[in-house]
Amino acid sequence: MTGLVLLTGATGFVGRQILKALSECDIKVRVVIREGTPSRLANLEAIESIVTSEDLFAENSDWWVNTCQGIDTVIHAAWYAEPGQYLQSAKNLDCLTGTLQLAKGAAQSKVRRFIGIGTCFEYDLNQGMLSVQTPLRPLTPYAGAKAGAFMALSQWLPLQGIEFAWCRLFYLYGEGEDKRRLVPYLRAQFNAGEPAELTGGKQIRDFLDVSVAGRMIAETALSEKQGAVNICSGIPITVRQLAEQIADEYGHRDLLKFGVRPDNLVDPFCVVGI
Repeated sequence: MTGLVLLTGATGFVGRQILKALSECDIKVRVVIREGTPSRLANLEAIESIVTSEDLFAENSDWWVNTCQGIDTVIHAAWYAEPGQYLQSAKNLDCLTGTLQLAKGAAQSKVRRFIGIGTCFEYDLNQGMLSVQTPLRPLTPYAGAKAGAFMALSQWLPLQGIEFAWCRLFYLYGEGEDKRRLVPYLRAQFNAGEPAELTGGKQIRDFLDVSVAGRMIAETALSEKQGAVNICSGIPITVRQLAEQIADEYGHRDLLKFGVRPDNLVDPFCVVGI
């Protein structure tokens, strides 16, 4: 039986869905969030306590030892994720070093399980259909930092007697999504009756509602699974097909303008989890 869970990033796009899923399972949660963000917390009935930090990635292992007292399972969902910035940002290195400090503190506090959040971008995307056996080949500071955290923690935490699982996210959409991303952009254009300017839309992707992803991560945390886990739908769909599905909700396929924006020539053709 899982005891008290510590969750970082509980006000974020993914973290709030993990908190909701844990709440539905009647699991009590200690959340660690940035100072000034408690008002953004949902599912307050599930929260045992709130720990705030000016910058949780700047905290040392001693701080985390205190924060992890009495914790059974850590779910580390916090990371820098500013759209348009996060892939290349040096802040990924801060997130990596801060994550390792958290892991050290959690180990000293004798937590039983540690769940990290990774990305499909860790894989060699040229493979197209990506399983947890697919070789890693990160090509950005974001993917490299995530892969670095996975490699270090997957080797070190089991030596401390701690169960470790790493949930790799694919293409998420849904509640709380940043308006600069594809699905909110489409909905905003359709609501306004304005055209949606897109690439050719031939890219094949694995799209998943973030609420489903939150449940999958919570289920992983509450299970005995260890190692890498793909958080994906396993369903290949083109960007064009997704856009058409959303347009059909509004009866506005006429507003889809494919091929107006240039294709990203370094974008992988197919990224699907299996």
